[in-house]
Amino acid sequence: MANIVIFGETGAGKSSVINLMADREIAHISLDSRRCTLHWTEYPITLDNGTRYKVFDTVGLEEPRLQTQDYLTAISNAYGLINTLKERGGVDLLLFCIRGGRVTATMQSNYRLFFEFLCEEKVPLALVVTNLEREARMEDWYTRNVGHLEKYNIRSVGHACITAANLLDGRHRDKYEESRGILRGVIEAHCNEFMEGWTGGQGWLASSISKLVEYVAGRPKKTDIIGVLTKRCGMTKEVAQQVVQQIRGENPPQTMIEKYGHPPVPSDVRNTSPQQVRAL
Repeated sequence: MANIVIFGETGAGKSSVINLMADREIAHISLDSRRCTLHWTEYPITLDNGTRYKVFDTVGLEEPRLQTQDYLTAISNAYGLINTLKERGGVDLLLFCIRGGRVTATMQSNYRLFFEFLCEEKVPLALVVTNLEREARMEDWYTRNVGHLEKYNIRSVGHACITAANLLDGRHRDKYEESRGILRGVIEAHCNEFMEGWTGGQGWLASSISKLVEYVAGRPKKTDIIGVLTKRCGMTKEVAQQVVQQIRGENPPQTMIEKYGHPPVPSDVRNTSPQQVRAL
């Protein structure tokens, strides 16, 4: 089963894209603003041809900068997400979901967070552009905007220009049905169960959260980071201190992380089920 991470800002239509892909309502629209960066929910999807995917609906950045408390929460979420993806066999594909419109600084920050920082540019990324039902040809949006995407260094192995709004009628409804085929075609072209998912390797957590510091307004305290790693992530104080050393660019001797890997993910930072989402 291949693993897909879908991300983007609130309002980009991630839940609707998941439902379009599944051809039924499995993801309920929720307010990402009530959840924090890198919080995720996973959904199993089986296509008509029997191909199975696990889709991780992941909260991205809502502003170009993070407040310190948001960063500390993101550390906990990153820990749970990274360990869960490792348990599931790694990341096979990133789906970057954006609304048809202008390219923004927050859009670029989300691209960098997931493609460059979390996956170190080693996982294929496909762009999913939504809200295009009013285009005469949905593909025309990409033709007009590909130059802007390249200007912001947003690169992809493929793209799907679609509408994921399922309450349309007339010719707009036809575009919704067309969109399902476009989306599935892009996914099947760049992701399948025979691919080997990217699992990061040693130091994946430290590398990811150290790069995330770039988006923090201010400098998080070392003691605060250690507190999150020990209380929310279940690390021993010694391991947490060593992770902080890696985050700060220090070079400690062989660490317990290098020797033993990350400890198990505590239950409070594991993924959220669809039932829990409905309770948010």
